[in-house]
Amino acid sequence: MERLQKVIAQAGIASRRKAEEMIAAGRVRVNGEIVSEMGYKVKRGDYIEVDGNPIEKENKVYFLMNKPKKTMCTSNDEFGRQTVVDLIDCKERIFTVGRLDYDTSGLLLLTNDGEFANEIIHPRYHIPKVYNLTINGILTGEDKKKIKEGIVLDDGIKTLPAKYKMTEIDKEKNQCSLDLTIYEGRNRQIKRMMESLGYEVRRLHRKELAFLKCSDLKQGEYRKLKPFEVQQLRSLSQKGVLKNK
Repeated sequence: MERLQKVIAQAGIASRRKAEEMIAAGRVRVNGEIVSEMGYKVKRGDYIEVDGNPIEKENKVYFLMNKPKKTMCTSNDEFGRQTVVDLIDCKERIFTVGRLDYDTSGLLLLTNDGEFANEIIHPRYHIPKVYNLTINGILTGEDKKKIKEGIVLDDGIKTLPAKYKMTEIDKEKNQCSLDLTIYEGRNRQIKRMMESLGYEVRRLHRKELAFLKCSDLKQGEYRKLKPFEVQQLRSLSQKGVLKNK
């Protein structure tokens, strides 16, 4: 037997945490009965419905894309803008693992495995992500120190210590570019970090996630993750959990 929220996540409906919220809200039925008990276990052959729709186990798929600018990290967009899901030829109902802004390019994972997605994006897993960005100004020594020690964001939460490497300084345009490595994935984190220091991000590109890179893909191109890559990402996330305990 398996926990109900895990089965929902494995079916690609939502992450395990979102599945728990669905259960608590009374949106899940097992064999026709609403189940709101957290930790409820289902057995093989149980008929499970979410919002009245039966769930079916899907083949798990995992994609790596070099996201182009001016694309949305959603399944559909109310304003008709192109989404990253539109760019992938896939019969499964996939979604993005985390999000990149409309004007941000770079490495993006897509899958139908909710449990895998949660392992990758949750802040406690500490998977490194490398961004290259250009800002309107030149970082001072004090700014660099704050990046290395952690920056207090607009919500009062302090980021984990980050790493940086300057890649270009243009005094004429009064701007600079740098590689910035962070170990969590808070909403709009890079832009909020720079805003806290008084800068505006002019360009943002995610170039690496853990050991994965997208430099061999043109923007808009994608490939399937290899099984060992999926397993290695899971292993890295678990090490992050243990380190954080």
